[in-house]
Amino acid sequence: MDILKLTGLFALTALTEIVGCYLPWLALKQGKTMWLLVPAAASLALFAWLLTLHPSAAGRTYAAYGGMYIAVALLWLRFVDGIALSRWDMAGAALALGGMAVIALQPATSG
Repeated sequence: MDILKLTGLFALTALTEIVGCYLPWLALKQGKTMWLLVPAAASLALFAWLLTLHPSAAGRTYAAYGGMYIAVALLWLRFVDGIALSRWDMAGAALALGGMAVIALQPATSG
């Protein structure tokens, strides 16, 4: 899988998990309609399915996915919650994405 497709798949996977967890938070903590649990469940089901599309073993996928999750969560913080990112947020995201790249893009081994 080429790097752009893999990066997009990681980002979409992270977004579906965040949406699936954010909607129940809105319903339970912010008093929004409980009907938000329906699209939340659908989003989490999509998240689980997207995980199966990743080309690596499950454990390696989860390890690499964590880096993208951090970056997408910080983008969510900025654009949905409206909170400005600090240089520490950006440095942490860069480190996490670097770790994701090391894990996800490692050379294939035989054996």
